[in-house]
Amino acid sequence: MNPPSPARAARQPGGETTVVRELVKRARAAMRAFAAADQARVDEAVTALAWSIYKPERARALAELAVKDTGLGNVESKIVKNQRKTFGCLRDLLRVKTRGIIEEDKAKGIIKYAKPVGVVAAVVPSTNPAATPVNKAMMAVKGGNAVIVAPSPSGQATTVRTVELMRDELAKIGLPVDLVQVLPPPVDKALTQALMEACDLVVVTGSQNNVRRAYSSGTPAIGVGAGNVPVIVDSSADLDDAAQKIAASKIFDNATSCSSENSVVILADIYDAALKALEGAGGYRTSVAEKEKIRSTLWTDGQLNRRVIAKDAAVFAREAKLAPAAAKARFFLVEDSDPGPGTPFADEKLSLVLSVYKADDLGDAIRQVNAILAVCGKGHSVGIHTQDLGHARRLAAELDVVRVLVNQAHTFGNGGSFDNGLNFTLSMGCGTWAGNSISENLNYRHFINITHLVTVIPEDKPSERDLFGTYWDRYGK
Repeated sequence: MNPPSPARAARQPGGETTVVRELVKRARAAMRAFAAADQARVDEAVTALAWSIYKPERARALAELAVKDTGLGNVESKIVKNQRKTFGCLRDLLRVKTRGIIEEDKAKGIIKYAKPVGVVAAVVPSTNPAATPVNKAMMAVKGGNAVIVAPSPSGQATTVRTVELMRDELAKIGLPVDLVQVLPPPVDKALTQALMEACDLVVVTGSQNNVRRAYSSGTPAIGVGAGNVPVIVDSSADLDDAAQKIAASKIFDNATSCSSENSVVILADIYDAALKALEGAGGYRTSVAEKEKIRSTLWTDGQLNRRVIAKDAAVFAREAKLAPAAAKARFFLVEDSDPGPGTPFADEKLSLVLSVYKADDLGDAIRQVNAILAVCGKGHSVGIHTQDLGHARRLAAELDVVRVLVNQAHTFGNGGSFDNGLNFTLSMGCGTWAGNSISENLNYRHFINITHLVTVIPEDKPSERDLFGTYWDRYGK
């Protein structure tokens, strides 16, 4: 009798453990076979994984499948995401060492050796069912690890196909295909939980429920926080430039990105002019009555309505019964006030709805941004359009966020860009403010362990007076 298929085995009582155990066994075998690979061979593997999705016809096919699979976003944006994020990540990874000695500090007598972390469980979201698995696999394999991908149930077909393409590329260059595997369908919480408990590191992008489950799995875990990006437009901003960047960022992939602007806070003295610029960039300024229609359409029973989130503007306008002109817009401007708990428009919307707030001055704008982040998105990021770098520095000093982007289209800059210094990633850590273990963009360093070779150096021991002298002089012994 043939053994049951992985999918059938997973449906049997306790079958999740059996399925995952076999996947992990194969992953460890692949890592052993890969262990002798030098840096050039590792980089070849990473390049192969990048090409699996970057190749134009594949980038399009996976984008089309993702939209069909999930009903979220749009094809052209997902093509850009599949290629741009992958290309940028490959650039970053090919510039660093992860094999053997990666750093030597002669003054301290320390030499650092990179080692794999082990088998990585990569939990991925429905919003990026192709780009995120490749992004994480590239980083994991760069560290000499194997990765097992846990798809979102609604993006499962896309993720499975993506993993097939990665495995094909590894086979083409003669490397173990089991360096990259995927949970067999149908994926559910029990199977994903079993994977998180069996691996050596869990890296989760997606729902905060999954992040919390990862942190409680008993396995070292890296999770990311929820997005809900507010952006300030101050009096010195180039309003047309700001409006064009906000619009391009907002409409990208129908606002599925966690880095998409959800609110814009505009200083009072340029409020009308800024709104006019946003309208010129394709925004539709809703009436009070239409605001209520949007509210009742976007949220049903306190939850975001899947019939309108991440959908084209025409679909949203039809569902919300907005005026005919709204269907021709690129996004919707909803004017709101006093953001905070109990004000839904201050929350993450995953749609082409941009909340607009008026602030008396920069201090008031910061107060409102804090109120927005208290609703959702604390720790993630904010943006500012300004010609006064002092204003940007004030945001960085006063706000509990990991990233403050200046004069940038937030969606294109927050996860790394060719014109800023952030690492390319699809997973943005948000610090302890969001209950995360990292406060930077996920990158290759999170996928390596480091052994420190420590040798004797000339003694570096100051005197008691050197260390305590100032204290003694001020307060006595």
